Amino acid sequence: MIFQKKTLYFLPLFFFLLLAPKSNAQEQKTVKKESPGRLFNDSTATDSDYLMAIEKAGEVLESAYNDIDFAGDTRHLFGEMKRTESKLELILASLKGANPNVRNQQMYRIVLQEIQQELEEQNKEINTRNLDLEKIKKRVIELRNDKSLMSLIRDTIRRRQFKKEFADLRKRYVGTDSLMTKNQTVLNNKKRLTVQRKIAVSNALVTVESKLEKSGISIFNKEYPALWQISDSAVKKKVTHNIKAKVIIEENVAAYYLSYKAGALITLCFFMGLLFWYISRNIKYLKANDYSENLSLLNFKYLNRGVLLPILVIALNIAVVTNLYAPALFLELLQLLLLGALTILFKNQWSGVSMRNWLFLIGLFFALCFLDLFITIGLLQRFAFVGINVLGIRYGLVQIKTLKEELYIKGFFKWASIIFIGLNVLSILFNFFGRVSLSNMLSLTAFISLTQIVALSVLLKIILEIILLQIYTTRVKRGIVKMFDYENLSNTLKKPFIIVISYMWIIVIASNLNIWESLRASFQKLLSHPNTIGSITFTLGNIVLFFIIIWAAHLLQNYVAYFFGEIDDDNEENINKRQHSKLLITRLVVLISGYLLAVAASGMPLDKLSILLGALGVGVGLGLQNVVNNFVSGIILIFDKPIQIGDVVEISSESGRVKSMGLRTTKINAPNGAEIIIPNGNLLSQNITNWTYTDNYKLVEVTFEIVGETVPEEINLIVNETLANLPMVNSSKPSQIYYSAISDGKYKLLIKFWCSIYRTEETISLARQELYISFKNKGLNFSS
Repeated sequence: MIFQKKTLYFLPLFFFLLLAPKSNAQEQKTVKKESPGRLFNDSTATDSDYLMAIEKAGEVLESAYNDIDFAGDTRHLFGEMKRTESKLELILASLKGANPNVRNQQMYRIVLQEIQQELEEQNKEINTRNLDLEKIKKRVIELRNDKSLMSLIRDTIRRRQFKKEFADLRKRYVGTDSLMTKNQTVLNNKKRLTVQRKIAVSNALVTVESKLEKSGISIFNKEYPALWQISDSAVKKKVTHNIKAKVIIEENVAAYYLSYKAGALITLCFFMGLLFWYISRNIKYLKANDYSENLSLLNFKYLNRGVLLPILVIALNIAVVTNLYAPALFLELLQLLLLGALTILFKNQWSGVSMRNWLFLIGLFFALCFLDLFITIGLLQRFAFVGINVLGIRYGLVQIKTLKEELYIKGFFKWASIIFIGLNVLSILFNFFGRVSLSNMLSLTAFISLTQIVALSVLLKIILEIILLQIYTTRVKRGIVKMFDYENLSNTLKKPFIIVISYMWIIVIASNLNIWESLRASFQKLLSHPNTIGSITFTLGNIVLFFIIIWAAHLLQNYVAYFFGEIDDDNEENINKRQHSKLLITRLVVLISGYLLAVAASGMPLDKLSILLGALGVGVGLGLQNVVNNFVSGIILIFDKPIQIGDVVEISSESGRVKSMGLRTTKINAPNGAEIIIPNGNLLSQNITNWTYTDNYKLVEVTFEIVGETVPEEINLIVNETLANLPMVNSSKPSQIYYSAISDGKYKLLIKFWCSIYRTEETISLARQELYISFKNKGLNFSS
C-alpha cells in the first residue's frame, strides 16, 4: 500500500519531467551529443509507430479518466450512506431521550442491526472502488512498458516533432492524476466515516442490549430504588417540558418507522382494498336480487352493518402482529385504533353494562400508554402504574365477566383473564421492589393480552362471515335459495382458524414480554439441528414442515368446495356438473402440489428419493396394486368424466346418486338411504348405466284401464292436458300414449312421459292422482 501511494505522487513528477518542453540551449546540447546521425541509430521505429504509441497512451489516459470518475452506482452508494447517517443520528438521539420501554428498545435493536449490516456492505463497496482505482493506476503505470513511447521520450530530437501531441498527452495525464487524487481522498473520508459509524452502532447496541436485559424477568437485579425509598424529586421537575420533549422524540421515531415500513403498509392497504371490493360486490349483488335480508338468518353481526369497519379490524389485527418491533407510540396507536373500531362495532349490540366495562378497559389502557410513553420514570409514574394495576385486578375479578358473554369465542377468554390478573399482580410486586422497566412491561402486556383476545375473537367472526357470504352468494347465483346449516359449517371452518388466532395471540404476548426472540431462536436451533440415521441426515424442522404442508393441502382440498358454494347436505336437482368437475380438478391439483411442495420442503436429496421410489415400486408390485389402481382410476374418472357428482347410475346390482368422487373411492347414495362406497378401479372395470349423462330426465310410464262411453281422441286430450299442468313433467318432450287393448267401452292405456330422475316416484304418484281425477270428472270409471 505504501509503494502504491508513492507511485501515485512520484508518477506525475516523472511524466512532467519527461514531457516538459526544453529550452533551445538544452536542445542544442542534445543535438551535439547525438551527432553520430540517423544512419548509425539502431532504432527501427518509424513516425507512424510513435504516433500509434502516443495515441495508445492517450486512449489509456482517457479511459482511465472515465473509469476514475464516479458513476451512478457510486453516487447511489453515497446517497445510501447519507440515509444511513440520518437513521443513525435519529436512533442515537432517541436513545438519549426516549423512555426505556421494551417496544422502543426492540425497535432500536432491529434498526441498529440493520444499520450495522448496511455499514458492512457500504464498507465492502468502498473497498471495491478503492481496488478499482488501484487497478486503473496500474494500467497507467504499464505505459512505461511501451518501448516505442519510452524511446520517443528519450529521443529529444524526435520529441520535437510531436510537441503538440506531447502537450495534449501531458494535459490528459494531469487531469487524470488530479481526479484520481480527489476521488481517492473522497473514498478514504467515506471509509473513515463508515468506521466511526460502525463504532457508534456497536456502542449503541451494547446500550440497547443492556436495557433489554434490565427489562428481563430477573428479580435479583435492582434497577431503581424501592417504592418506599424513592424521593419526590422527580415530582418537582417540569413535567410539561418533559412531556413535550418526549412527544417530539416519540413522533420522530414513529415517523421514521412509518417511512421505513411504508412499502409493507401500502401492500397491506392494497390487499385490504381488494377484500373490501370483493365483499362489497357480493353484498351489492344480494341487495340487487333482494336477498340481503337473509344475511341475518346466517347470524351475521358485522358484515350486514357495513364493510369498512370489519376490513379495518382485519387490517389492524394483521398490522399489530406483523409489526412486532415497531416503536411504542406506533404500536400503541395501532392498538387504540383497533379498540376504537371495535367499540363502534359493539355499539347497539352489547348490553349497557358490557359497553361501560369495555370503555373503562379502554380508558385504563389509554392512561397506561400515556404514562409509559411521555412521563419520566419517577414517583408520579410508579404510583400511577400501581393504581392502574389495582384497578385492573379488580376489573379482572368483577367486571370482566360481562365481556365474556358478548364474545364469539369464550374458551380463550378464561385464560386471558387469568393472565391479565396475574401480570397485574406481578407488576405491582416488581414496581415496589424497584424493577420498574419490568413492571411497566408486564402492565402493558396484561392489557394488550386481554384486548387482543377480544380483537382476535371479532376477527374470527368476521372471517367466518366472509366465507359464509361467499358460499351464500355463489348459491344464489346458481339459483339455489335454500338456506344451509351455517352453524355446523361455522363450527367446521373455525377449527383451523382458531389455531392461527392462538398463534397470533401468543406472538403478541411473547413479543411484549421480550421473550419472543429467544423463544424463536431456541425453536429454530432445535428445528434446524441436523440428525443422522444411517446415511440419511435430516432436521426436525423439515419433518415438521413436511407434515404441516400435507395437513394444509388436505385441509384446502376439503374446504375448497365451500368457495364453489357446495355444501355436503345439498341434493339439488339442477346440479352444475361442470362446476363439480372443476372442483375435482382443483382438489387434485391442490393435493398433488401440496405433496410435491412437502417433499421439496423436507430437504430429502433426490438420490435418496429415488431409492425410496424404488422401494415403493417394489411395494406396489407386491401388495399395493389395488391402491395404485384405484388412485389412477380416480384420476382417469376425473378427466374422462364417464360419471360426475349428481349423476344417477347403476353399477352391477347397485344404483343411486353419485354423492362424491375421491382419488380412491366413489360414494353413491342409494334410494333407501344407504351410502355405497365403490373403489374407483371397479367403476372402470364394470359396465355403468348413467341415467343423467346427457340430461337429468327419465322416461317413466303409467298404466290405466278405463271403462265408459268415450273415444280414444277424447282420452288423449284428457291425458295431454293433465300432464301439461304438472310442473314436474317435462313439457318440452311430448308424452306418448299407447293402447294395448280396445273394446266396446273398455280401454287399456300405457302412458309414457319425461320427468326429473331425482323425483321419479313423486312425479308418477302425482300423475296417477291427477289423471284419476281428470277421468272421473269426465264420467269415466276404472276397471279393477
